[in-house]
Amino acid sequence: MDLPRVKTPCIGVCSTGIGDLVCRGCKRFSHEVIQWNGYSEEQKRIVDQRLSDFLSKCVGNYLNINDSSLVKWQLDVQQIRYNKNHDENCWLFALVKAGAGQITTTADYGFSIRREHDQLNLFEIREMIDSDFYKLSEAHYDRYISIPDLFDSVV
Repeated sequence: MDLPRVKTPCIGVCSTGIGDLVCRGCKRFSHEVIQWNGYSEEQKRIVDQRLSDFLSKCVGNYLNINDSSLVKWQLDVQQIRYNKNHDENCWLFALVKAGAGQITTTADYGFSIRREHDQLNLFEIREMIDSDFYKLSEAHYDRYISIPDLFDSVV
């Protein structure tokens, strides 16, 4: 069975061009943005999996899916683009990202806000998820990719 081609995660809000090591738009590392078109499908799949895992974790910290088929149905009816190969938390983020202003009753969309965040509106939650996603990507970069400058520690 052939796996589907991995589409670029770029959302057209690249901050690597202004010096960020992690893109504030798609959350890829600057070298991944630059080298993306030269990556094999397997390399792209690895990056895509890391990003979807991080996003899913961040969404799960704020929202609960009560009915994934309803989430998917709403995405399809609203004609919101989402990656069917990602998990349902990533689907939910696509729904919230596109519809934070229109969703008044979350149960009608198949999800709920976690009790510890129920004082927040969906705009705030969307921004917090995106911020956490960026911080998680940045921490991963700092821990596993960044090369410390050894000369900074010499006094």
